[in-house]
Amino acid sequence: MEKGALDNVVIVLDEPKDVVNVAGVVRVMMNMGLSRLRLVSPDDFDTYRIGGIAHRSEDLTRAAEIFETLPDALSDVVLSVGTSARPRTDQRNYVRPREVAPKIVESTASGLVALVFGREDRGLTNDALDLCQAVAIVPTAAEYPSLNLAQACLVLCYEIYLAGTEEAPLPRGKRDQGPATQKDLEEMYSALDRGLRRIDFFKGDRHPESVMRLLRTILSRAEPDLREARLVRAMGFEMERYFDREGAGSEPGT
Repeated sequence: MEKGALDNVVIVLDEPKDVVNVAGVVRVMMNMGLSRLRLVSPDDFDTYRIGGIAHRSEDLTRAAEIFETLPDALSDVVLSVGTSARPRTDQRNYVRPREVAPKIVESTASGLVALVFGREDRGLTNDALDLCQAVAIVPTAAEYPSLNLAQACLVLCYEIYLAGTEEAPLPRGKRDQGPATQKDLEEMYSALDRGLRRIDFFKGDRHPESVMRLLRTILSRAEPDLREARLVRAMGFEMERYFDREGAGSEPGT
């Protein structure tokens, strides 16, 4: 795999608890040639202690970025792949690491790709998984499905490394504007939410949170690019503007 592709793979740790586990991830990154680490509200990030476990990691840890929220950490990425030890109640775009690795490598040609790992004691929350276009589950024995943080990171990074030898991606159309960032996608979902509220779509058993989560799953599966995301966002805007032009409708709760 070319170094440029590896430079666009970002490891994101959401609220990690133990600096030893962070050090294990840092060592995995060094093993696999990765250099970009982002942490969201870590309990402890002691570069001196990390250096004692993952030797010669000073350059990587000094360059690490710390964020207050996961949306901030993912705002500039073009693809977010979350991780989970088990399926959740809500439907997700579940994938195996080997299945999603080629997509990750392909997407690095367009921008940053994030591998997102949750807190050691509970993993990623549902809200965190909402920000991910796919959720990777590592196959393990049913009696003991959970891997520790560094182990899970190693499996994903190893598959990405292997996938880097595959053929170049297919050419894109002339009108292609590149992939949508997480910020673009969140603006799309927000416009849809407001538009659906304006037409009173959320009624009866159509709970806004459940409907929007299902729409996220559907649209994530479609992998909208920037042009497509802006079209869907415009649909949400037009639902609001229609009522503004016609003088009809009202905001929810009025």
